[in-house]
Amino acid sequence: MSEKVFPSSKPATNGTATANTTTTASNPPNATANKSHLYNPTSRLPYRPQPHTRRHRSRSGRNICCCCCFWTILTILLLLLLAAIAGTALYILYRPHRPTFTITSLRIHRLNLTTSADSSISHLSTLLNLTIISENTNSHISLDYEPFTVSALSDGNGVFLGNGSLPAFSLSKKNQTSFRNVVVSGSNDLDVDALNSLRSDLKKKKSADGSVMLKIEMDTRVKMKVGGLKTKEVGIRVTCDGIKGSLPKGKTPTVAVTTKSKCKVDLRIKIWRWTF
Repeated sequence: MSEKVFPSSKPATNGTATANTTTTASNPPNATANKSHLYNPTSRLPYRPQPHTRRHRSRSGRNICCCCCFWTILTILLLLLLAAIAGTALYILYRPHRPTFTITSLRIHRLNLTTSADSSISHLSTLLNLTIISENTNSHISLDYEPFTVSALSDGNGVFLGNGSLPAFSLSKKNQTSFRNVVVSGSNDLDVDALNSLRSDLKKKKSADGSVMLKIEMDTRVKMKVGGLKTKEVGIRVTCDGIKGSLPKGKTPTVAVTTKSKCKVDLRIKIWRWTF
C-alpha cells in the first residue's frame, strides 16, 4: 500500500510565489512597520521650540548694567548732597566776607597828551600818586596776597594811562593795611583809535567842570587760610571807578575826588567768573 504525498503549497505560477516567499522570509514584519512609521507624516512627534538661552543672557546683562548705573547715579547724588550740606555748614560757621579795598587819595602830577604837527605821532605821559587801604573783615579767615599789578585807565573809554605795583602782603582776621605813595606812571604812544577816544573823553569832561574821570584796576592772586588749612590761589581783580580829578596846571599836582569811588572785587577763574 503506497503513501500519498500532499504538497505544502500550491504550485508556483511563472515563479511568482517563489519570489514572494523569499521576500517575506528576508524582511521580518517589524521592519515594514518601522518604515511606515518613519515616512508617515501623521505619525511625527509635535514640534516643541527650545528656549533661547542667548536672549535670557542679554536681558540679564542689561539688568546688571541698569542696576550699576542706578547705584552710580545715586552715589553721586548722595555725595553732592553731602558736599552741599558741608559747604552750607562751613558758610554758616565761618561767614566768609569779601575783602575790601579803598582808594583814600589820588593826586594827578602829570597827564600830558602831545601830538605832532602832522598828527602822525601822539604821545601820552602820566604820573599819579595813590593811597590804598585793604581790609579783611573776616573773623576766622586770613588772606595771603601775591604782588599786585595796578593800572590806571580813563573811565569813559578805558584808554590805558599807566601802571604800577604793590608788594605781596598778608592780612590776618579782622585786620587792615594801607599803602601810601603808590606810583602809577606811563609813557607810551597812542594809536588813532585810542587817541580819538581819549580826546573825546577829555573834551567832554573839561567842557563840563574841567575834570576827568579815572578808573583804577588791581590784579593779583590770593590764598585763604582757615586755621591750619589753606585753599588754592585764586585770581582776583579789584576795580575802583568813579574817581574824579582835574588836569594839573604846571608842576602843581591836583587832588582827585575819591569819596564817591566804589571798589568791586571779582574772582577771576578760567572756566567761570564769580562776583562777590
